[in-house]
Amino acid sequence: MPIIKSTFSPTLPFKNGHFNTMYRPLFRKDTCKYQRKRITTWDKDFIDLDFSFQNSKTLVVLIHGLEGSSQSTYITATSNYLNAKKIDTVCFNLRSCSGQDNLLLATYHTGKTDDVHFVVNHLLQNYAYENVILVGFSLGGNLTLKYLGEYQQQLNERIKGGIAISVPVDIASAELELDKLKNKLYVELFFKTMKNKILEKAFKFPEFHLDKEKLFKATKFKHLEHLYTVPVFGFKSPEDYWQKASSKPYIPKIKLPSLLINAKDDSFLSAACYPEKEAKQSDYFYLETPNYGGHCGFISSFKSQENNWLEQRIYNFIRKKILI
Repeated sequence: MPIIKSTFSPTLPFKNGHFNTMYRPLFRKDTCKYQRKRITTWDKDFIDLDFSFQNSKTLVVLIHGLEGSSQSTYITATSNYLNAKKIDTVCFNLRSCSGQDNLLLATYHTGKTDDVHFVVNHLLQNYAYENVILVGFSLGGNLTLKYLGEYQQQLNERIKGGIAISVPVDIASAELELDKLKNKLYVELFFKTMKNKILEKAFKFPEFHLDKEKLFKATKFKHLEHLYTVPVFGFKSPEDYWQKASSKPYIPKIKLPSLLINAKDDSFLSAACYPEKEAKQSDYFYLETPNYGGHCGFISSFKSQENNWLEQRIYNFIRKKILI
C-alpha cells in the first residue's frame, strides 16, 4: 500500500521527540477500570488479561511495550477512547508484567509470538466476538506485526487486522540506536525493573547460574540478552535473537489490513525501522511516518481535549480499513 501522509501536527514544545516521549508517562493521568481474568498457559504458567467490556461484537487486543502493562498510559488512553466508541478492549499483560511475577524462569521477549497465538485462540474459543483486532505498542507492536505475518496461514477468519505504534521492526539496528548517548536515560529506566526481575528469577531458580557482577555492570540491552534472553529462550547469541525476533521479515507475509505508525523523531528507531519498500510492495500493509510524535507519545498540545490524535487514528483505521 502507498505510504500514508500523516496529519499529525503538534504545537511547538511537542515537536521535540524527547519531550513528546516523556510527556505521556509523566503527565497523562489516564486510568481504566478493568475486569481481570487469569488464564493458565500450556506450559503451566499464567497470563493476566484485563478486559473493558462495552457489549460489543468487536474486541481490540492491546499489547503493551517493554516493561509496560495494562496501566501504561498509552494503553489506558486507547482503551478509554475505544470504549467510548462502544468497542471492547482487553490488555494482554505479558508474562511478569501484570504486577505479579510469573511462575517460570522464562518471561517474555520481543518476538515471543507463541504467547500471542495462545491468547488470541483463548479469546476466540471463549468469547463470541465477530471481529478481533490487535493493537501493539513498541515491543507489543513488534509482536503484533510478527504474529500477523508468522501465523498468517493459521489465523482464524475472525481476526481482521492489526495496528502497531512506535515499533523497532529491525531489532539489530534499533539496539545500536538505543546504545547512543541520547537514549541513556531511557535505558537506565528500563534497566531498573529489568535487572530486578532477572535477579528475582536467579533467586527463585538457583539452577539458573547468573553472573550477578556482569548484571550489575550491564549498560546495554545486548548485555542482558547475553545473561538472560539467550540462555533462557535457547538462542545462539544476541544476534540470533535479533534476527529471529524482528518483525520486519514477516511484513511481506501479512495478508490482513495492518498499519504501522513510526514517528521520524523517535529516538529509539533506526533508519531500517521505516519499512517503506515493504509498504509499497504490499496490498495489506500501510506505513505512516509523522515528522513528530516521539516514542509512543503523539501528544499534540497541553490541552487535554486535543490529545487524542493517536487514539483517533487507531479508531479511524479500524473503521475505514479493517471493518469495511
